[in-house]
Amino acid sequence: MLLFDVLNPFWWLAVVIIGFKLYALVDAAIRREDAYRAADKKTKPFWLVVLGLSLGLDLLLGANVITGFITLIGLVASIVYMVDVRPAIKELTDGRGGGRRNTGPYGPW
Repeated sequence: MLLFDVLNPFWWLAVVIIGFKLYALVDAAIRREDAYRAADKKTKPFWLVVLGLSLGLDLLLGANVITGFITLIGLVASIVYMVDVRPAIKELTDGRGGGRRNTGPYGPW
């Protein structure tokens, strides 16, 4: 039975979607909480709940790519996080989760 799942392109698409949602959730979890406020985005707990519910429902109910309305809503939330929130936070924290580095009194060096 697993052989037929591996040959199904929709199964692969569901695996990719779950992997993307997992990556977005882990990324949201490792970012600093104050960076969300500094970037003028929703709070860290908000994004953790939204992304966690999205991933959890897909793992619980199955990521149905064709008719899964919940899967698509969660995918949109993950895309919004990755395209809008993550770059703003990464710009503030220099991508390392901490403060800016390699900056002198007159700017970066």
